Amino acid sequence: MKEDYTINIKGKQIYEEDTGEITLSTVGTYKERDGVQFIAYKEYDEEDARLSHTAVLKVEPGKVTMMRAGSTTRLILEKGRRHLCLYDTGFGSMTVGVFTSELRSALDHTGGSLEIKYTLDIDSNLSSRNELRVEVTPLPPIGL
Repeated sequence: MKEDYTINIKGKQIYEEDTGEITLSTVGTYKERDGVQFIAYKEYDEEDARLSHTAVLKVEPGKVTMMRAGSTTRLILEKGRRHLCLYDTGFGSMTVGVFTSELRSALDHTGGSLEIKYTLDIDSNLSSRNELRVEVTPLPPIGL
């Protein structure tokens, strides 16, 4: 994987009165093929930094699919729709409902941004409200 883009991710999860935020700045790849964009980057294990999995965001008009290599996780985020998706907890997989209320993509052939607001539910009971912002920018050429 030729890592030639900076990938900045900011995620926010709201559960009842608790709010959690995570930020990640890493390098990865960004490709556009037939009107579909692919953002790929490595996620490292919190307990063993030598272990990593490749995360992929497949961005289509009105829809984003989040996948992780070596995992059954596959979340489908499509504005105005609820999908039942597999989510790998690390201890096993479970089915979650994913409803996307907002999906804005400002990605082009050079990069850009992606903003998503969605909820997760388990057995039709709200689990969390989530916000995700992804920014993709080319790395500067080496030697300049």
